[in-house]
Amino acid sequence: MITGMGSKAQTAYHRIRDARPEDLSALARLHVETFLETHGSSPGAPTYTLRENQWRQILGSCNEEDFCVVIELANGDLAGFARGVHYKHAEHLTFKGELNKIYILKKFHRLGMGTGLIAAVASRFLSQGIESMLLFGSADNPSNAFYEALGAEKIFANNGEFHGGYGWIDLKKLMTLIRTRLI
Repeated sequence: MITGMGSKAQTAYHRIRDARPEDLSALARLHVETFLETHGSSPGAPTYTLRENQWRQILGSCNEEDFCVVIELANGDLAGFARGVHYKHAEHLTFKGELNKIYILKKFHRLGMGTGLIAAVASRFLSQGIESMLLFGSADNPSNAFYEALGAEKIFANNGEFHGGYGWIDLKKLMTLIRTRLI
């Protein structure tokens, strides 16, 4: 369990913990809301029913390799989540872990919650012997500056284009950076 990271964040949330099956409805709602806040509304935007089905499958298959952590507010509501999975694809074999999802409600941005979620995922990977992690986002996501501030390096396609991928080759170095920023 990780409690508030930094003085502002301590008042904003209670703890970061593993997602549980009873979080299904709250995670589905949170995922829809944070997705819409991040990417906007469109005809193809995910529905609650879609996210509920996806989270039912995810929560049913969580294990040491594939896990989800949530930010639980003091009142029990969820404000954000991150999902870590072992990276098993042929490209980018340098990376062994994947930060598969990370979303936080906008009203809780810039309070240290994203740093807390990334630290929780990186810590879990390190406990499994995984020392590197990547994520795939969009090239124009405002969160990219946040990833770069935490030492993530851009991953370029074979043609040299950047499509939103970032990686941390050394999670121990990431954790040291996070600890340094919190002191």
